[in-house]
Amino acid sequence: MDFTLDDTQTEIAALAAKVLGAEDDPWRALASSGLLALALPPDLEGDGLGVAEVAQVLTEVGRAAAPVPAYATLALGVLPIETLGTPAQRAEFLPPVAAGEALLTAALNEPSAPLAAEPATTARVAAGKWLLSGVKTAVPYADGATRILTPVSTPHGTAVYLVDPRADGVTLVPTPTSAGTPEFTVRLDDVAVEETDLLFDRGAVAALHRFALAGALAAGDGLLTGALALTVKHVGERTQFGRPLATFQAVAGQIADVYMAARTVHLAVTSAVWRLAAGLDADAELDVAAYWLATQAPVALATCHHLHGGVGVDETYPLHRYSSQVKDLGRTLGGAAHRLGKLGERVAG
Repeated sequence: MDFTLDDTQTEIAALAAKVLGAEDDPWRALASSGLLALALPPDLEGDGLGVAEVAQVLTEVGRAAAPVPAYATLALGVLPIETLGTPAQRAEFLPPVAAGEALLTAALNEPSAPLAAEPATTARVAAGKWLLSGVKTAVPYADGATRILTPVSTPHGTAVYLVDPRADGVTLVPTPTSAGTPEFTVRLDDVAVEETDLLFDRGAVAALHRFALAGALAAGDGLLTGALALTVKHVGERTQFGRPLATFQAVAGQIADVYMAARTVHLAVTSAVWRLAAGLDADAELDVAAYWLATQAPVALATCHHLHGGVGVDETYPLHRYSSQVKDLGRTLGGAAHRLGKLGERVAG
């Protein structure tokens, strides 16, 4: 397999890095540079690209630890709607996102059930309408989203509905995050939805989870790489006893540990995203990469903080943005024990 980025992906990564490093309003800059329109079809003035190209944007967002809703909007919203939505749904919800004027998100988790494959949230028919009821947790940017992609269980199997967070019966309860980004518990109490709010694919929940994992992994890959670069720069410039910290054997060994963690995660993420973009079965690779990210990234970030000394706990220094976002991503994935359990289930068949 050749995981080398093609010319388009290389240019996307370079443009994203340039935009995120130079603008005071990075979300608006991503929109004006066309990076939010990559996955839109050409008839909606997009580039007709897919998860591999969007992953490059998310990786650069992570590398910069930029406080933008890229993961929620692109991985949880744009990619699923572009892939599974109707032409009318794509035309209604995607162009405003590309213009930087709207957000999308998804409600993947339920109490004690990360990325629930069989949601406890239900959809039932009453008086000729579908009514949704249940509780979703850790929903990013729910208050500002145009729609929340919401997996449910129906009498006919699982499905994903596009829920308006301002609809009757929807209650948003703010919940804290490590990074301070908006996140909510979403309570649904007989929320009425139309047939036009349904993503028409019987595998919609599984597809949504694949995009969610791929997006989280790409962002996590970038976060780990960015934190490593920041730490390497610090220990290379900071002197102790007249020598750069990097020249001390103990420091060099710890930096090597972080480097190995970053390279392992990067390879696992690259393999998983490549298979998903190629239309191959990527579920095993996504689970493996999610396990590596959930186990390796928090330990690596703790080492980065240690190597920074007192600077590492200064909130005016950017390292805390990386570690806090890694914590939130790990929670989104369900944590290391959950990811290990998923791998165990896969091995057991």
